[in-house]
Amino acid sequence: MAGALGGFNAHASNIVAAIYIATGQDPAQNVESSHCITMMEAINDGKDLHVSVTMPSIEVGTVGGGTQLASQSACLNLLGVKGASKETPGANSRTLATIVASAVLAGELSLMSAISAGQLVRSHMKYNRSSKDVSKAT
Repeated sequence: MAGALGGFNAHASNIVAAIYIATGQDPAQNVESSHCITMMEAINDGKDLHVSVTMPSIEVGTVGGGTQLASQSACLNLLGVKGASKETPGANSRTLATIVASAVLAGELSLMSAISAGQLVRSHMKYNRSSKDVSKAT
């Protein structure tokens, strides 16, 4: 994993960045925290798909800094991880890291499904913001 700069994933950094901004994390930590290896493996004789993400360096906190801002504090509260855990030090940060990894897993599955079904390119062509119809270009 150490030699896999950034890892092998579809778009982990997009999700990490969004959650970091929403929860008052330092957006610069997106660099290390987005290191992710996404694995997809057929199991049960190809009847099921096992999908996992390995994210060895998710750096988060639930006290101090941007977590004190009103909107970010409200988001942490909504997730049930605002502030320090009174029972187990670090528990709220570990839970937030789990939430980040879970969101990345969902995003990876969603994007790979869209790519596999051919929907990603189709939707980009349909909702293209340019005035030129690039789908008819030769």
